[in-house]
Parts: sequence; structure tokens; C-alpha cells
Amino acid sequence: MRAHPDGNTAPELLALDWGTSSLRAFLMREGKVIETRHSAHGIQHLPEPGKSGFEQAFAQIAKDWLQQWPQLPVVASGMVGSAQGWREAPYVRCPADAQKLASHSVAVPSGLGPEILIAPGVLFDEMNQLPDVMRGEEIQIAGALRQNPQWAAQCSIVLPGTHSKWARIENGQIVDFATYMTGELFAMLKKHSILSRLMPEQAERKSEWDTAAFELGLATARNSGPGDFTHQIFATRTLGLTDRLSRSALADYLSGLLIGHELVSGLAQTAEISNVPLILIGDTALCQRYALSLNFLGKPDCTLLDNTAPAGLWDLAHAAGLLDTSDSPKNSRKQ
Repeated sequence: MRAHPDGNTAPELLALDWGTSSLRAFLMREGKVIETRHSAHGIQHLPEPGKSGFEQAFAQIAKDWLQQWPQLPVVASGMVGSAQGWREAPYVRCPADAQKLASHSVAVPSGLGPEILIAPGVLFDEMNQLPDVMRGEEIQIAGALRQNPQWAAQCSIVLPGTHSKWARIENGQIVDFATYMTGELFAMLKKHSILSRLMPEQAERKSEWDTAAFELGLATARNSGPGDFTHQIFATRTLGLTDRLSRSALADYLSGLLIGHELVSGLAQTAEISNVPLILIGDTALCQRYALSLNFLGKPDCTLLDNTAPAGLWDLAHAAGLLDTSDSPKNSRKQ
């Protein structure tokens, strides 16, 4: 077995977090990341369409690694397993954990020797409730629980982002979850609605965050009644027209309003388990904004985690039988 350039033993896993807009690759050993690479070749930005595009993107980010360690097992999660991905890995139903994800994963030839094991997404679909899906977040959740096993008994996990997820965890399993289009809605309203006419471009805005405007949005969401949401969105425009807010503050009001509505709904959905740990996973700045918002709304205690996808991919590989405790990694799934 050849040594890694850092002088230690070779990696045991190549893990891929493959989303819509980007691809991240992690060399891992003993559950830890020892080297990371980033690529802009998400599934919507491949070198060329179709199978060959996936193969090229994978080769560009990992070919030299696999030339050095040709038996290295490879796992992937995210939109690479969607219907538009390299190979579809159909959703598994709640409740779901790493073992269930591993048993429903699919394999695709990498073009470089080893197969890539692709994790499925998760489906929540119960009678009298709106159905929901996640793809990629389930691996981040698995990683958070692997790193913090004390949360497995019961906790709430929030993953802020373009499509924010609120997941309820019991006995190490995702038992239900809800998606909020907070980030995407903010971007659409800010760029493609009448609200954008009063909002300066990012380069023209003052760099600091307008806390007062953001908290006005939070308070407006907290105090809203049924049907108020779209009226409150339009107020982003009228607050500017009447000079109640400066134009540079309007985006922060809108951000606070949208995040506030998400948090009011999410906290209401988890009210019966409000005494369990609340964990935020994702971009540090965005999670900090959510934490401040939760505090403003009376939920002061939460834990912030950064990228837990590598730990979740390690957990997936372990559950799939890809990790060998002997001297060299395996390259086949446990039968």
C-alpha cells in the first residue's frame, strides 16, 4: 500500500458530494477528510451532456487519485442520483437511516475502474400530509449523527439553503421532514419581481447587514395572520416608496420576512418536541443568521455545524460494507 503524500497510510474512501451546481471530492481515512477538491461540474454544468459528461467530470477531479489507489471504493450523494443524474437512485421512504440508504443505493461504472455507489434520496409521504423529498441532505444528517451520537435518540435538524429542510430524528432515523423554498424565493423576488426595481445591485449596497430591517421582517412574520404573507412581501416595495426603509435595507427586510415565516412554521411543527436539541447544518454565515433569527423568536439554544457530508458518506460506505478494517480498502459491496 502506497503512502499518502502526508506520510501516513493510504486513504480508505473517495467520497463525492455531487450537487446541481458543484462537485466536491474528499479523500478520507479513519472517518476523517485528508484532502478535498472542488469542481464547478455540478450535474447542470457538465463538460458535455449525458454519461460521458459525468465520466469526464469525475476523471478531471479524481483520475490521479485512482491511478495511485485503483482499489479505492467510491461513494456519492446528491443530485447525481436524481432522474437527471448519472444514474437514478430512487427515493426511500421515511423512516430512513444510513443502513437503509446503503441497502437502496445503486452502482454506476466510473469509467476509471471502480464503481461509484450512489445514495438514494428520502421521501416523506403520509396520508393527510403534503409529501416531501430530499436528496443530499439525508447524508448530511447521517454525518451529523455519526459525529454526535448523543443526538440520535431525538433531535430536530435544520438545513438552511435554497430549499431549507426541517427534519425530525428519532432513534437515529429521519422520521419526517418539511421543505421551505426560502432561498430560492428570496432570489426570485429580489431579481425577477417588481421588488427588484427599488433594490440596488449587490455591488451598490453597503456591505454591512441592516439588522433593524432584518428584524422588522422577522417581527412582521411573527405577528402575521392567515393570508398575510403576500401582502407582507409587497410591503418590501412600499416600505421603500414611503422611505420607511432605505433602498439598501429592503433586501434585508425581505430576507428577515422569508426566514421568519419559515422559522414560525418550522417551530410550530416541532412544538411538541421543543425541548430536544436543535441543530443547524450548512453555510456558516447563513446558519448564524438563522441562529440569530431563532433567538429573536424566542428559541435561543441551537448548535451550528458546517459541512457534515463527508462524515455521512463515510457512514454510508460503512453501512454498505465498503470499508475494510484490514490493510487495504475494498472495492465491492457486501453481498
